[in-house]
Amino acid sequence: MRLVASNKLATFVKDLLDIYFRLIESRLMMDKRAQDNALVVRALDRFYRRLQATKNLLPDSDMMKCGKDIVIRITKARCKHFNLSLREYFSDCLSDARTAIAPTKNTNVNKMVDLSELVTATASALLNQVKSTLADIQLFTISDNNFSNIQYFQHEFSCDDVRENIIVDFIVHINNVMSEICETSDSKQSPELILILSRLCRDFELSTVEYILTLTDEQFHINTRNKKTSLTEITVEMGMTAQRLLNCYVKSCGNSISRMIRTSVESRDWLQSPEPRQVRAVMRRVVEDITRTDLMVGSLYEEGLKKARSSDSSKRTFPYQTSLSRQRDRPHWGAYAPSSNLDNSLLSNIQKLFSERIDIFSTVDFSRTSIVTGVVKLVLKTLLECVRLKTLGKYGLQQLQVDCHYLQLYLWRFVSDEKLVHTLLDEVLTSCVNRCVEVVFMEPSVIDVICERG
Repeated sequence: MRLVASNKLATFVKDLLDIYFRLIESRLMMDKRAQDNALVVRALDRFYRRLQATKNLLPDSDMMKCGKDIVIRITKARCKHFNLSLREYFSDCLSDARTAIAPTKNTNVNKMVDLSELVTATASALLNQVKSTLADIQLFTISDNNFSNIQYFQHEFSCDDVRENIIVDFIVHINNVMSEICETSDSKQSPELILILSRLCRDFELSTVEYILTLTDEQFHINTRNKKTSLTEITVEMGMTAQRLLNCYVKSCGNSISRMIRTSVESRDWLQSPEPRQVRAVMRRVVEDITRTDLMVGSLYEEGLKKARSSDSSKRTFPYQTSLSRQRDRPHWGAYAPSSNLDNSLLSNIQKLFSERIDIFSTVDFSRTSIVTGVVKLVLKTLLECVRLKTLGKYGLQQLQVDCHYLQLYLWRFVSDEKLVHTLLDEVLTSCVNRCVEVVFMEPSVIDVICERG
């Protein structure tokens, strides 16, 4: 009878404990998104302490194992919450950045947002949020907690759930979001946002990732042998993403300016163009936009290397005068071939054999000069390709003479090598001559006057 009664009592107690554990876990899971982690930790500690006290009354029960499992599941749920919170915070930071730069899209250069300050504020906010999250998570490991001696908290919690599932996963998430922005940059993202993210990603690669991981390892006493993801793996990925963002910025910014040029060339009747009296407004806008781009990039990246410039870079009326003079004076073409009737296009191709090839879509460096040079190359290449599709009259050719000289006056100072600007503009005017039905050039002195007035 005693054995039967004992078995019935054990079954009764087990059924009650099962109900109790289900209710406790269900209630604690309701707080898995709670903002006050200290309250959740205190609740777990009291729950576990009472189980330990009850264990003395029921030594044969497996309630401690069930209790440990509940503590571990609640802790893992809280870790998922912290990871999700960090992701949401990063999304909010991106939204704030978009809002901050939105008013500057069509405003004056002098009213631009300080992008450097915006990058610093964003990085600082993310870093502070990570620190706050680590401080909250660390509450699970304090020695006063009765459940802190569970084996899970000795290794798996710190190495897997904290380092890998929260911190590393959050950094990887940032990298993935930025990579996705690269893929959608052509239509949805502003060039300013891409530039900010490239600098932010670059900072993460150089210092921020190392600081966050070192802080995590120190606070949770994680040994090198227990690290599943190395610092190098993450920084290499961050560096690649930063480079892609920078390339996307150059492409996005260059395309934005190029669209203006393409529209202005395609919408004009160059065969019946009036005599040029001023620099076209679109060329002034191009210079303004590139100047604005240079200022924005300069606020985030260092100057970079530039080749030594000639003393008269800003005074040269025609960096391309030699090639034009050859085409005006056809007898001089005999120096290149036996026949004095050499075709224009053939002469142009011969000249290209002896000129340095310009890679328009080359990878840019993390420097102001390299980035702006990439934009300028795209813009001038667009002008060249648009001109090649048009037929020009006498005044159409002269107007493009004026426009090219105006661009040369200002753009040489933004690029790493002024010869790049001279070469591309030379190609533009060579194409103009080839596409012109009546080649009559404007005098250099007149071009100077128009450009000074424009």
